[in-house]
Amino acid sequence: MRSSPLAITPALSRPSVCIDGFNMALPKGSGIATYGRNLVHALNTTGRLTSILYGPAADQTSNIAANTAALADGPPPRSRVNKRSRWRRTLTSRFGRTAEFIPLSDLVIWSNENGGRPPINGAWSTRDLYSIAGRAFQKYGSVTPVSFRRSMHSNSPDVMHWTCPLPLHAPKAINLLTVHDLIPLRLPHTTTDDTSAYLRLCQTSVDRADHIVVVSETTRRDLIEILGVNEDRITNTYQAVSLPSDLIDKSQEDAILDIEETLGLGWQGYFLYFGAVEPKKNLARLIEAHLTSNVDAPLVIVGGRGWLDADENAFLEQLTFNSNVRSDRIRRFPYMPFHLLVSLIRGARGVVFPSLYEGFGLPVLEAMLLGAPVITSNAGSLPEVAGSAALSIDPYDISAIRDAIRQVDGDTSLRNELSQKGRLQAQRFSPENYSSAISKVYARLGV
Repeated sequence: MRSSPLAITPALSRPSVCIDGFNMALPKGSGIATYGRNLVHALNTTGRLTSILYGPAADQTSNIAANTAALADGPPPRSRVNKRSRWRRTLTSRFGRTAEFIPLSDLVIWSNENGGRPPINGAWSTRDLYSIAGRAFQKYGSVTPVSFRRSMHSNSPDVMHWTCPLPLHAPKAINLLTVHDLIPLRLPHTTTDDTSAYLRLCQTSVDRADHIVVVSETTRRDLIEILGVNEDRITNTYQAVSLPSDLIDKSQEDAILDIEETLGLGWQGYFLYFGAVEPKKNLARLIEAHLTSNVDAPLVIVGGRGWLDADENAFLEQLTFNSNVRSDRIRRFPYMPFHLLVSLIRGARGVVFPSLYEGFGLPVLEAMLLGAPVITSNAGSLPEVAGSAALSIDPYDISAIRDAIRQVDGDTSLRNELSQKGRLQAQRFSPENYSSAISKVYARLGV
């Protein structure tokens, strides 16, 4: 039985946009992967054809299902890499790579962990594109040009939309670049990035881009002040917040069952942090603030390992084995299925997100969308995102975080007010508003 490719819209004269799959192909995804998926949905609603540029570990074959499986498979184990072949492709990368169009097979099941199969018209593929381009830039300072081989299924894209700085360029397309933040330059101690290499990559990317999209005024200012980008070349579209309707519409009774029967927590009986465990998320101060607040509601931390997380994890482990700290004060879940996380957010007495700096701050809006009262930082883009719908604190001030936890814990009317304001604030970042904003950028570029 032959695999059935995704139907290709015959109106190839419609504007076509290709989006890089660098983050969307990662096994665990990322905030930028979420942005990429939202971008695909937004462009689809505006009538543009969409595709994704992948760099799988395998070459394209005549088998549509095998080609699709290679895209959904994620990065290969290191043992499968042919070092001699990689060196040759790295050396010649500066002369360009050619992407082949791949219709998608309906026979391949994509992992739901990273959003499932994207709703695109097809994919472009060239083997090991992102890893080879990264090595070529690191070793030789060269940017890899990408061309698209026309076929009976698709023309070359009109726009290549890079969702983060990458050492790649599409010479025969309009190159649009999204920059989410410049945190490795603003807070270098919170990341593992080589700041000089990161600066070189960002500067090269913004210089080559035909236009730049940012997700906050904070990032827009950073581009102007740090990279010297002309403000006329930057458009702030913000970002969309959305969750599956079946999770939002789940009854409160079912959500209560999720958190009580599965997690052993009481409805509105805990404070919650969810996100990566890394220095800029400010967890050490949050934990200290919670422990000194003397509130009865425990602090629940949901987050996997992030950058430079040794100190935060060591602190959590010390608390676990410290007999002077009640074991029910801090609850840690390194991983949680998404449907349970949504119920956990809905049932929180308050969500605390005291990050030192964010380019956007999607967890704040997700919590607001679900009606959870929010305490967040007054740094970076978070005041733009939260507006007046959250309690705002100095993230470096432990006593301020502690006092905000006490305030939310002891004031029912405040919790109700923050919940109502938060839902209204989240509506400002609806998929419809985002689609309108991104469509105006494309219209400005003539596509």
